[in-house]
Amino acid sequence: MSLIPSFFGGQRNIFDPFNDFPFSTSLSVPRPQFSNETVAFANARIDWKETPEAHIFKADLPGLKKEEVKVEVEEGRVLQISGEKSKEQEEKGEQWHRVERSSGKFLRRFRLPDTAKVEQVKAAIENGILTVTVPKEEFKKPEVKAIEISG
Repeated sequence: MSLIPSFFGGQRNIFDPFNDFPFSTSLSVPRPQFSNETVAFANARIDWKETPEAHIFKADLPGLKKEEVKVEVEEGRVLQISGEKSKEQEEKGEQWHRVERSSGKFLRRFRLPDTAKVEQVKAAIENGILTVTVPKEEFKKPEVKAIEISG
C-alpha cells in the first residue's frame, strides 16, 4: 500500500497496483525471457471510407514490404488483407534488453457491397501505409418514360 494525500489534506491508504511489482533491475536479461513478449498484430488498424467513385481502405503496416502483405478478394465479395511481420533474429554476440515492436500474422476481412467492382481492385503500399481502392459501379438513375394516358 502507498500513502497518497487525499484532496482534503489528510492521508489515506490507496492500493497501488505497481507497488512491489517485480521489475528487473538488471538490463542483462537473457533472450529466452522475451520470447513470448512479441505478439501478433492480429487487429491491424484499417480505415474504410467511401467516396462517390470508390471504397478506400487504408492500413497502417509500418515496416512491412509489399512482399509481406496479401490483398485478395474471395468469393462472396469479401476483401481480405493479410500478412506477416517477422521478428528479428538474434545474432551471436547480441543481447536484447527490450522487445516491444510487435511481430506475427494479421488478417482482416471486409464484406464489400454489391456496387463494388471487385475485378478492378488496386493496392499500393507507401511509407508503411497500404491503400486498397475498390471502384464502385456508377449508379444509374432509372430512365423515366412518360406514358400518355388515353381516355
